[in-house]
This record gives sequence, structure tokens and C-alpha cells, in this order.
Amino acid sequence: MDVFKLILLVILVICALAVSLTRNLLSSIIVYMAYSLVMSVIWMLLESPDLAITEAAVGAGVTTILFFITLKKIHAIKGESTDEQAQ
Repeated sequence: MDVFKLILLVILVICALAVSLTRNLLSSIIVYMAYSLVMSVIWMLLESPDLAITEAAVGAGVTTILFFITLKKIHAIKGESTDEQAQ
């Protein structure tokens, strides 16, 4: 079990560095979502299910959706409607 915890912590550090170093905003959001999911597993291993559920719901769920909506609003993600208008 200690090896599993160590692997999770290494993945957590890699995700944190990847979010900081990634230039693509969409990739950063996806890595951030993975960070939140790994953090929620770590909270479960620390026997804190209330924090794990909150981290999964807020970190990986609501925050990620809000980031996607923000990227769509600032036209960082090109949608189908903008492609049709360009033609």
C-alpha cells in the first residue's frame, strides 16, 4: 500500500508541474482535472471521505466545467458556430 501512495504522490507532483508548464489552455484544464481526481483518491486513503467527495465534486467537476465555459466564452476553444461564420 505504501508503494501505491508513493505512486499517487509522484503523479500529483507531475500533474502540478504539467499544469504550470503547459502552454495549451485546454490541456492545462484536463491535467488539472486529473490532479483533482488523484487528490480525491489520496483523501480517501487518508480516511477522509467527506473531503474526497468534495474534491471530486468541486475540483474535478464544477471547476472544470467553469473553466471549459470560460474558454468557450473567450473563444479559446473554436466551436462549430465560429467555423460556419468564417465560411
